[in-house]
Amino acid sequence: MDPIKIDITILAPVEKVWDYFNAPNHITQWNFAHESWQCPSSVNDLRVGGKFKTRMEAKDKSFGFDFEGIYDEVIPYEKIKYHLEDGRNVEVIFERIDSNTTKVTEVFDPEKQNSAEMQRDGWYAILDNFHKYVEKH
Repeated sequence: MDPIKIDITILAPVEKVWDYFNAPNHITQWNFAHESWQCPSSVNDLRVGGKFKTRMEAKDKSFGFDFEGIYDEVIPYEKIKYHLEDGRNVEVIFERIDSNTTKVTEVFDPEKQNSAEMQRDGWYAILDNFHKYVEKH
């Protein structure tokens, strides 16, 4: 399957967007696709070879999983590349449109269990949650 690409434009400077995307105290506030879910913990060692691990779970505790990977490339305020435990690759591009507007693009290899459409919708819901969080704080 071809990589899936999504993007969103956020009314905030790229420095703030980068910080909110990568700081664990912020990640736990936005990294879930639906309000019935939560992100109780996040650890992030943002450097090449560094690891991240984010816990995502239903608020009723009926289901949960760890989202984790290793960084392959980190260019501050521009790009992050990492691979997940299963070998899939993800690239996140931060594009400064102007002093108060940033476009975030995510390109990721789909997994085999769910349809590409379902995966695109899920990742986009998280990205949209991030966008709302950044603009509100």
